[in-house]
Amino acid sequence: MAQAAADIEVVTEELPPYNMTENGQVTGLSTEIVQAVMKQAGVSAPIQVMPWARAYDRASEIPNVLIYSIARTPQREPLFQWVGAIAPTRWFLYSLADKPIHLNSLADAHGHQIATVNKDAGQEYLLSQGFVMGRELQSTTKYENNYHMLKVDHVELWISNELNAYYLTRRNGADPDQELVRSLELKDLGGAEGLNMAFSKGTPPERVEQFRQALATVRKNGTYDAILKRWLSGEGPTPK
Repeated sequence: MAQAAADIEVVTEELPPYNMTENGQVTGLSTEIVQAVMKQAGVSAPIQVMPWARAYDRASEIPNVLIYSIARTPQREPLFQWVGAIAPTRWFLYSLADKPIHLNSLADAHGHQIATVNKDAGQEYLLSQGFVMGRELQSTTKYENNYHMLKVDHVELWISNELNAYYLTRRNGADPDQELVRSLELKDLGGAEGLNMAFSKGTPPERVEQFRQALATVRKNGTYDAILKRWLSGEGPTPK
C-alpha cells in the first residue's frame, strides 16, 4: 500500500493530453505515468494543477516539489534534479492553413506575432534566440488561449508541441491536418528524450533516486508502454 508522502508536493499545469483536469480529476498521458511511478515507489501525494509559471516557480524555489511535464533544456539542466523522461514531444511553429506562413529557418520568424505560454519551454527558447516579448511574443497562461489567438488573427504563429496542438484543435471541433500548417519544426527544443518529471533542488537525493528507480521499473515491466500506446492511439484514460 502506498504511504502518504506529506513531505512532497506534486505540481503540474493544464497541458492536454499530457496533464489535464476532467470531471474534477487530474488525468492525461504524463499524469498516468507519474501516478504509476508513485505507486511503484510506494508513495501517495495529491497532484496540484496550476498555471505553469506558478508551478515552475514553486519547483524552482521550494524543496521537495515534483514537477511534470517539463522539457529538459540546457537552461533548466542545473535548476532541477531530473527523474527521467515520461512522454514524447515534438515542437513546431504552427500557422493556419488558410493563412500559411512558410519558414526556412527560425530567423524567418522574426517580425511575426507568436503566441507563447508564460515561462514554458517554447517561450524560453524563443527568448534565448533573440525574440522580443511584447513585440514578437504574445504570452498567455493557457495553451488553449494560444489556439484561439491564432484562430482570431491576434497572432500569426503558435509555438506548441505536436500532441498538445492536435488535441486542442480536435477539442475545438477542427481537423488539425486540415487547419494547421507546420511552419517550422524546432528540433533542438525540448530534447530528444521528450517531457520529463523532475524534483526541485533541496529534495533529498534518496527521494530522487527512489523515483528514478521506480520510473525504470515502470518502463521495464510494460506499464509505461501500455499507457503510452493507449494515449497515442486516442483511446484516452486507462480504464479504472
